[in-house]
Amino acid sequence: MNAHLQPTGSAYFIQKQTAAVENHTLSVLVSNEPGVLARVIGLFSGRGYNIESLTVSETEHEAHLSRITIVTRGTPIVLEQIKAQLERIVPVHRVLDLTVRARELGQERPIEREVALIKVAGTGEVRAEALRLADAFQAKVVDATVEHFIFEITGKSSKIDQFVAIIKPLGLIEICRTGIAAMNRGSQGM
Repeated sequence: MNAHLQPTGSAYFIQKQTAAVENHTLSVLVSNEPGVLARVIGLFSGRGYNIESLTVSETEHEAHLSRITIVTRGTPIVLEQIKAQLERIVPVHRVLDLTVRARELGQERPIEREVALIKVAGTGEVRAEALRLADAFQAKVVDATVEHFIFEITGKSSKIDQFVAIIKPLGLIEICRTGIAAMNRGSQGM
């Protein structure tokens, strides 16, 4: 293109915007009825969106409402599309991007916690080391035999990842994680 030519209204002169891909935590308030979770998951899989974490539970028994917490990854445009498409599903009452809301409140992230059960083999010195590490990470022993432990650990996903990495060489057998539960700080609800 010559220097003297100015861009016109043509779409050919629009430069590609490369937005950063980031993780966002969405909270979705839905009617607690059969098939709702399948419809929400279907929206993600049908459009090729990935779910990093998913938790769901009834939160208001009398009102028959459940809360779905979804951690997904995308550009701001993709995340807006996901939110708009979720809002169109009939039994969805409200969709809130907790990550965006946290930033509006001047915080980096919403409060996010996860629970994990971690089974570790251990006898002798390995057993003592596993207990010492569990204590350092505030993990509780919820089951034990002479050959293994099951630890329960609660916290940010990064804390659980770190505990798993440290305990792995000691004889990690199995991990079960709940997925992220999240909510924003402050006096307002969803």
